[in-house]
Amino acid sequence: MNKAEWREKFLEAVDNCSEEGREAVDYIRAHKTNVGIKHARKSVGAFWTLFKSAHLNARLFTWESSLVDPHAWTLLIHEVRHLQQGFFTALSIYGELDAWQYQFQVSKKITRKPLSPLAEEILSLPLNMDRGNLKKARQLMNRYAGKGYGANLLPLYPFHKEIKYWLMRKN
Repeated sequence: MNKAEWREKFLEAVDNCSEEGREAVDYIRAHKTNVGIKHARKSVGAFWTLFKSAHLNARLFTWESSLVDPHAWTLLIHEVRHLQQGFFTALSIYGELDAWQYQFQVSKKITRKPLSPLAEEILSLPLNMDRGNLKKARQLMNRYAGKGYGANLLPLYPFHKEIKYWLMRKN
């Protein structure tokens, strides 16, 4: 199987998994988003780039395994969520919390299996701009994915709102 064949089969699997999967694939097709598998840090399941692409981590997935693994599908849905959010929101704890919660909701829906207690705790957090809440989300994400995940490098708010907070000390 070549990359183009894999891509179509993978997108078909994601499309068929749920309404959220269908929406993600529609976005990918409409925005000509590149989808692939590349090596990344151990703590990363998938990632997006500024160049309209989303990739699964080759340490975790192969072309074959990704076609039948709901975790691969929900990771792609997560990364598309970031592409939809835009650069500044995607590179914030607020954006991560939104994408993680969306991914976990879809995972529960399509697998009908319970999530880990830590994933459930992340899912239970309110999606808001409360700094205490976003600090808690960062802490939970680091526990879930490991310190190499890099959540400590992200601002709590989208960059423009983070700057405003630091200048004015207001949300």
